[in-house]
Amino acid sequence: MLNTSDIMETITMIQDENLDIRTITMGISLIDCADTDIDKSCQKVYDKIYSHAKDLVKTGEFIEKKYGIPIVNKRVSVTPIALLCGVSGGDPVKYAKTLDKVAHDIGINFIGGYSTLVQKGFSAGDMELIESIPRALSETELVCSSVNVGSTKAGINMDAVKIMGQKVRETAELTKDRQCIGDAKLVVFCNAVEDNPFMAGAFHGVSEADCVLSVGVSGPGVVRSVLSKMPEDATMNEIAEVIKKTAFKITRVGQLAGTEAAEMLGVKFGIIDLSLAPTPAVGDSVAHILEEIGLEQCGAHGTTAALAMLNDAVKKGGLMASSSVGGLSGAFIPVTEDAGMIDAARAGTLSIEKLEAMTAVCSVGLDMIVIPGDTTAEVISAIIADEAAIGMVNSKTTAVRVIPAIGLAEGEELDFGGLLGSGPVMKVRTKSPAKMINRGGRIPAPLQSLKN
Repeated sequence: MLNTSDIMETITMIQDENLDIRTITMGISLIDCADTDIDKSCQKVYDKIYSHAKDLVKTGEFIEKKYGIPIVNKRVSVTPIALLCGVSGGDPVKYAKTLDKVAHDIGINFIGGYSTLVQKGFSAGDMELIESIPRALSETELVCSSVNVGSTKAGINMDAVKIMGQKVRETAELTKDRQCIGDAKLVVFCNAVEDNPFMAGAFHGVSEADCVLSVGVSGPGVVRSVLSKMPEDATMNEIAEVIKKTAFKITRVGQLAGTEAAEMLGVKFGIIDLSLAPTPAVGDSVAHILEEIGLEQCGAHGTTAALAMLNDAVKKGGLMASSSVGGLSGAFIPVTEDAGMIDAARAGTLSIEKLEAMTAVCSVGLDMIVIPGDTTAEVISAIIADEAAIGMVNSKTTAVRVIPAIGLAEGEELDFGGLLGSGPVMKVRTKSPAKMINRGGRIPAPLQSLKN
């Protein structure tokens, strides 16, 4: 039986509080596209993605109109391309350009999966793909790339960490005439998940079905609005309870849209990722939720505790609303994509060190952070290593997406526009970690990895 008050509440969430479905992402396996001839493999890749996803945008637009729910992005993720490179050899950038072409032809926003998983070492195709990342991201528009350098079970591949610091820098240099946009499409992971629908880190894991549709919902504005109506003397556990109930409602909206979209496209429904994904728009900020909880500004002492409570409450509420919760699910803290984070960074309240502490309790990691253009590759590698260590020891997904702003110094600003937003160049510690980074090798897995 339909509940009129629930319907009206959902309409208010959409119209006044920025509730949206941030993405519907079709995951497509490309294992059967492997070929010893790279050109034949690329053609198979194009054909398979096009045949499965040609109606993805049209389906998303139909559901938007039917239910009045904005679906901001339509995306595709594919099997890590390094696996195909290992069979075909040749220049991996050919795959990147194939992915870019099919993404343009089917009209999606981004395509993810120019990726490799090297937490324990490099196999055929891995190094070739990593070396090609700067070129691939500078010569394409819609392709996103990710590299997993560590896991709780394997430890941290410090050789990969060293190389990725170099590749982040090279990518920034090659796209410096476009606001260093290449690095906004590159993520370095620890404990990457195989069913993440959010870019830039989405790829379709080898354990996934041949083709699935997953959904990423978002509702920071809804959560903030609910908290703003609570009495000043509400306790933290009362706040947590309200967030849980709100996350439940948000997740049900995503479940409805995702299930119907999967049925229309004739594919399996994968997961719903109930992450609170902010945008630069006013009223759509995770930082503002933390401030509504009681902080003068995000980054003040107490921020980590407030974020831990928010993240946990979102997960608990979402799990009650769907039996298919996956991905990252929690609260994202991308600096340039969150109006409150941008303000806090400009004011100096929010530092990279505080963000690092926050990543120990939230869904991802150091995300969309602009750093000085003269930051060395070794410092970038050390930032990656620190974040990977947090993920490895805490058995959680962490990631680094930093953008060296070539030619800019601390305090100046980089502006990407759109959902990627803008933000100030944040201070980075400059004492050299080069000796440690150049040692290479592997940081062994922690004791808690021995669970069998």
